[in-house]
Amino acid sequence: MNIGITVYPTYGGSGIVGSELGRDLAERGHNVHFISSVLPTRVTELNERVQFHEVEMMSYALFEHQPYDLALATKMATVARAEKLDLLHVHYAIPHSISAILARESIKQKMYVPVITTLHGTDITLVGADRSYLPITRYGLQQSDGVTAVSKFLKQATIETFDFDDIEVIPNFICPLHYTRTPDSPLKGELAPNGERLLVHVSNFRAVKRPADCVEIMAGVKAAGKAARLIFVGDGPELSAVRYRAEQMGIKGDVTFVGKQANIADYLGIADVFLLPSELESFGLAALEAQACEVPVVATRIGGIPEVVGDGETGFLSDVGDVTKMTADTLRLLGDEEMRRNFGERGRRNAVERYSTEKIIPQYIAFYERVVKKAKAAAAA
Repeated sequence: MNIGITVYPTYGGSGIVGSELGRDLAERGHNVHFISSVLPTRVTELNERVQFHEVEMMSYALFEHQPYDLALATKMATVARAEKLDLLHVHYAIPHSISAILARESIKQKMYVPVITTLHGTDITLVGADRSYLPITRYGLQQSDGVTAVSKFLKQATIETFDFDDIEVIPNFICPLHYTRTPDSPLKGELAPNGERLLVHVSNFRAVKRPADCVEIMAGVKAAGKAARLIFVGDGPELSAVRYRAEQMGIKGDVTFVGKQANIADYLGIADVFLLPSELESFGLAALEAQACEVPVVATRIGGIPEVVGDGETGFLSDVGDVTKMTADTLRLLGDEEMRRNFGERGRRNAVERYSTEKIIPQYIAFYERVVKKAKAAAAA
């Protein structure tokens, strides 16, 4: 198949999943065309099966803000016709689904290109649920030829918010060969020169991720006398506040900020505990990646996280903001090597058996085939 994929090319779950989905589809013989303003984060190599089409923005004094959604729709339509795309698969509803639908309608006299929208979370729970965006988001869902959601939680949230239930749940995924335990990595010695335990947090540092809670947890771990370091991977609007909080609590020297990293597995593979104190997670991709690297997860019991992390089996779950319990859970794992190892092994098994690319990518391909077949039948009728 010839597949057009659009993602936000930023450091976040939807961009990561869309990028890695395209890469895996190409490895299986499909032609993938990324259509975006910037090359997506995880797309590291372009070839005859993986191509990038940059959305060109028009500079015109009349526009206070450049109309990206219209520029995207135009590019989608152009690529669809030139490359004879079988479908457009957009990640994140606003504005991608609307742009794709506009592109589909603009060329349907020549060819019909089905639109598949994958929901990732905040496009529904935050953006789409805003009263000003709710009607257009509902329209995007209703007019899509197929809709998927990354978790059962997100499907139910979409049903409740938009009264729309024609949704296929296809969860996020990991490549078991890429996410593995690497205890002998030289990076371990660089980050923990004195053999300290490593607590790791990976995110885009939005307020919803509550990264400052990780600092609170680290302060509690240090107060208990445990030799540990906290590693922050990523960048975003809350980063400066997190740095200030670490300084305030007197643990600045125990916290390392490594910024955005192309290979998250390098850091997860040497971690001892992964921290995810978010107040909203529709799936928790970072938690899945950590488990694939045999790292126990200390997280909040919200959204789709309980679908991924087994409380008392592959990690511990707490209420949002319950830093006291999350600190106690972290100390419990750091103090019991056998528990930490058992949690890690179960987490790895869970990730491979339920969320490996070998299991999930075929679900996407089967969904594509059903949607394309249905669209062709409707066109013929």
